[in-house]
Amino acid sequence: MREQEQADRFVELLTQIQVPLLLYVRSLMPGESSARDVVQNANATIWQKHRDFELETNFKAWAFSIARYEVLNYRKQQARDGRLVFSDDLTQIISTEMVAYEEDTQALHEALQQCLNKLRPQDRDLIDYRYAGRGNLEEYAREVGRSAGGLKVSLHRLRNTLLACIQRQGHTEGGDG
Repeated sequence: MREQEQADRFVELLTQIQVPLLLYVRSLMPGESSARDVVQNANATIWQKHRDFELETNFKAWAFSIARYEVLNYRKQQARDGRLVFSDDLTQIISTEMVAYEEDTQALHEALQQCLNKLRPQDRDLIDYRYAGRGNLEEYAREVGRSAGGLKVSLHRLRNTLLACIQRQGHTEGGDG
């Protein structure tokens, strides 16, 4: 792979993990307003080390480990300032749990997308309207010529259908996986 293609792929991978990276750092720094700053430092370090990364390996695990070190560095600075910080052991436990949690969340998101794609177009439109925040249910009821109460019943039924679909794929507690 050419160097430019490798750089482009690296940027694509880095872009894809920005939200999970921020959530991961926030989980290691609960209540701390500097999480975005730590993520920016992590991004800078990730970019500085981009030539060290092998594209065939797990990018997210590599990036998260760099972010964890940035959190630890931040905590050391805070400890010098006399602030309360978590122990390294607790940080490691939270770090491990959050990586697993993020992977579970990604699997659930993918399962939900597959289940949403199985819905009839009008049902998908109702779900999109309700959860994409485009307006209230009464407005949508007028648009489609149905009662708001009827739409609420439909939403309840659709949520149950989606839950059952996700459970069949084994992606919730009580499921097979």
